[in-house]
Amino acid sequence: MRKTLSILDKIEDTALIVMFIAMVGAIFLQVVMRFAFNNSSSWSEELGKFLFVWLSWLGISIGHRKKEHIKITMLVDKLPEKLRLLSEAFTEVVLIAICGVTLYYGIIMIGIQWDVPYAGIKISTSWGYLSLVVGCGLFILRAVIFLVDIIKNIRNSGSSIEGGKV
Repeated sequence: MRKTLSILDKIEDTALIVMFIAMVGAIFLQVVMRFAFNNSSSWSEELGKFLFVWLSWLGISIGHRKKEHIKITMLVDKLPEKLRLLSEAFTEVVLIAICGVTLYYGIIMIGIQWDVPYAGIKISTSWGYLSLVVGCGLFILRAVIFLVDIIKNIRNSGSSIEGGKV
């Protein structure tokens, strides 16, 4: 399982780097065409936006994997170990639910938008919504893994909650 996740991590990281380079290249081409030749391409700006959407949704999964999302932990940091772990478990469950709902409606949008093309890059707008589904799916996968790890840590902690104390 961990080896599969390691491979998935590398694929995600590589895809993010390739998309970022392509996005910067497309936007750079648009700027050069517009200001140097007084003519802009119809597809480069739209491709840049399309890639930015993919980068954003893949980025939520990578941010969760590295635990780099912004969160306020002032209260949670002061909790005893077991309560802190329970709080983290609750947070993961809420995140799984939110991403599950988003993933569900993303799948619906893929079906609705299947026959609607982008004007400039001439591909279905469903490909844009697919980024939402992939990003939320990967996020849910990582959140479930973190939740399982948290539950293991709760079981392994020797303290118990009695009378409000840990």
